[in-house]
Amino acid sequence: MELKDKLEILADAAKYDASCASSGAPRRDSVGKDGLGATTGMGICHSYTPDGRCVSLLKILLTNFCIYDCQYCVNRRSSNVPRARFAVDEVVKLTQDFYLRNYIDGLFLSSGIIQSSDYTMEQLVEVARQLREVHKFRGYIHLKTIPDADPRLIELAGKYADRLSVNIELPTQDSVTRLAPEKNVHTIKLAMGAIRTRLDDRDDHPKAPAFAPAGQSTQMIVGADASDDRTILDTAQTLYGSYKLKRVYYSAFSPIPQSPDSVPSAPPPLLREHRLYQADFLLRGYGFTAGELMPAAGNLPLDIDPKLAWALANRDQFPLDLNRADEAMIARVPGIGLRSARRIVDLRRLRRVRWEDLSRLRCSMKKLAPFVVTADYKPAQGAAPSELLRRSMADAPAQMNLWPELQAA
Repeated sequence: MELKDKLEILADAAKYDASCASSGAPRRDSVGKDGLGATTGMGICHSYTPDGRCVSLLKILLTNFCIYDCQYCVNRRSSNVPRARFAVDEVVKLTQDFYLRNYIDGLFLSSGIIQSSDYTMEQLVEVARQLREVHKFRGYIHLKTIPDADPRLIELAGKYADRLSVNIELPTQDSVTRLAPEKNVHTIKLAMGAIRTRLDDRDDHPKAPAFAPAGQSTQMIVGADASDDRTILDTAQTLYGSYKLKRVYYSAFSPIPQSPDSVPSAPPPLLREHRLYQADFLLRGYGFTAGELMPAAGNLPLDIDPKLAWALANRDQFPLDLNRADEAMIARVPGIGLRSARRIVDLRRLRRVRWEDLSRLRCSMKKLAPFVVTADYKPAQGAAPSELLRRSMADAPAQMNLWPELQAA
């Protein structure tokens, strides 16, 4: 098979993996050194980092052949899709060629499982080793980790890759048992735990060998099973706390032709994935817990964002006096983000905060109006009931933002 045909198949097969970002990578370049590549450049961009940089990654599978038959996966053993496989040197050459043409800044490499977990992991590690040691590639590398692989191979992967990821795929053991019987959540978590141990060792001993400096991440598929958003967020919260994850990514289930009856025949609303990203940002950045955002089982509302939903359900904590409240509580006001909350606290060291100051800070005035008190503003007596506020602030579907972290406030 021609290389371009392999690339077409294996790049398309990788599109279902959402955990593709270069955030947290150390700044590295080849100026005045041997080799090529950097983690700070700009190219044809496909990912955004938290600091706003737009980066491009060659996102491919080593192969879409797989010995597993996970029911939700387009590349499962029983799926009738075109198959291809790269040789190690082909991935190395593609990465170099694409970088030299200014197409990419790095490599995101995953794979179906072929022969065995160890064999597949060896192939992934060998790609990274050749890029780093033979060709002195200094760009970003993200490797998918095969949970069942020998720990020594995972150790080597962390030596060469900026980030490692172990996909948990589904939020409960029951769902994994039913839809991916050849996988085991316990094994996946053991791999995550081993990576966390190495990350902790690196942090505790500055002179220790480098290991996955951009940390580890994982992915959960949304809508392939009956798990509701509360279950998904509970699992994400546990993963963040237990395994020091940088990110949990969410991927809306996408049915393919001839999907088995064990998975839904229709995808979930894409807006559901978006709301989970917003809620996840509140968990990571704002100090919310899953129980606060969703006191009961069910799914996040689609018509309003999770922070607004929380505020409407907790009207007894509002209106909040911005000249007296602490920074963490100010950041929980709908329409005020982390940066604005910090600036409000800084401003009131100089003088009292006024309504016009919030406008200058580019806060969402419509959202925050019922929830704040300033030196010259107070909501009207007998504030509107929560249901009326909800209807007035509901998002139009066409306004859904594709960059959820920017809209979490």
